[in-house]
Amino acid sequence: MPGPLSHIRVLDLSRVLAGPWAGQNLADLGAEVIKVERPGKGDDSRAFGPPWLQDAAGKPTSEASYYLAANRGKKSITANLSHPEAQAMLRDLARSCDVVIENYKFGDLARYGLGYDDIKAVNPGIIYCSVTGFGQTGPWRERPGYDFMAQGMSGLMSVTGEPDGVPGGGPMRVGIPIIDILTGMYASVAICAALAHRAATGVGQHLDLALLDTSMAFLSIQGMTYLTTGEAPGRIGNTHPTIVPYQVFPTRDGSVILACGNDNLFGKFCAAAGCGHLAADERFARNAGRVQNRAVLVPMLNAVFAQKTTKEWVAILEEAGVPNGPINSIAEAFEEEQVKARGVKFDLPHPLAGSVPMIASPMKFSATPARQDVPPPTLGQHTEAVLGELLGYDAGRIAQLRAAGAL
Repeated sequence: MPGPLSHIRVLDLSRVLAGPWAGQNLADLGAEVIKVERPGKGDDSRAFGPPWLQDAAGKPTSEASYYLAANRGKKSITANLSHPEAQAMLRDLARSCDVVIENYKFGDLARYGLGYDDIKAVNPGIIYCSVTGFGQTGPWRERPGYDFMAQGMSGLMSVTGEPDGVPGGGPMRVGIPIIDILTGMYASVAICAALAHRAATGVGQHLDLALLDTSMAFLSIQGMTYLTTGEAPGRIGNTHPTIVPYQVFPTRDGSVILACGNDNLFGKFCAAAGCGHLAADERFARNAGRVQNRAVLVPMLNAVFAQKTTKEWVAILEEAGVPNGPINSIAEAFEEEQVKARGVKFDLPHPLAGSVPMIASPMKFSATPARQDVPPPTLGQHTEAVLGELLGYDAGRIAQLRAAGAL
């Protein structure tokens, strides 16, 4: 079955993660995504190793795990953006595309005749998505930006990690480049919305996505806490600011997450854990009281959880219908039966390694399934095919462009 975006062609000029993540989402949804890379070097993330994809003999290939994570389903061509013939070629390609994704610094592509106005001149209906650190407006628009910076500058790190004064206390970034990935997700949503608008009106547009904007939006309830109270929330580790108990508890041999999202679940937990007197205590019977009396309740619960192993607690809480879970390593997570049943890990054939393991898209459709049968491309793998099919270039023309340094 064709994917929901099988009628869409994307010219992906982005590198590293935020832009490529958006491109991969569109490819998963069935779009034809043409990834444009620097001759010889390619996407910067190709060099972000080790680790590298290994071949059947266990030897590393040239493909970094970082690059493989964000480029499934694409076709790779090479183009030297500083070369006039390459610039003209990319404008010609853009004529037949629906979407352009780019994450160059503000104004960079305009110098090469590849900015929004340049592409709009040859394709008025284009959806042109710019992903930058700080956006197309404002005093910081020309500054480079990275995920780590956005996490710090937005205040996200100020609410992530253990409080000051406890072991390991201090600001902490999220363990993955969450702002890059979220910006890619927001870009994907914005592109789909712009395509829907164009389908109704025929009008294309310029989309302006910024890492800092995404990180500010990601503050969500913590940001609203500040806006409604005037007080900036701080770090509280693995607890929840407004729900108790909703945190990690140490067990006899490890730890377990308990998530009592309402009073009914707290009552169920207390009954299953043999501490029904806590649910009957006026201090703890309602969530507001539990939040106010957190410092009293949590040590009591720590004593309860210390009596059994993690496995025993998971079994007890599951039987009682109380949300819980162990803290898995990534290796353990991939071994969970639910993860296996959902097909999260799968393999694709790969020209250098024989096969490459992939993490499936979480988007599941009943009528237009995600398309995940094309591995991340090797550098320039599709240059001849794309230029021949879309621009009518023959082998001689492509050879001439290579000799001139355009490809």
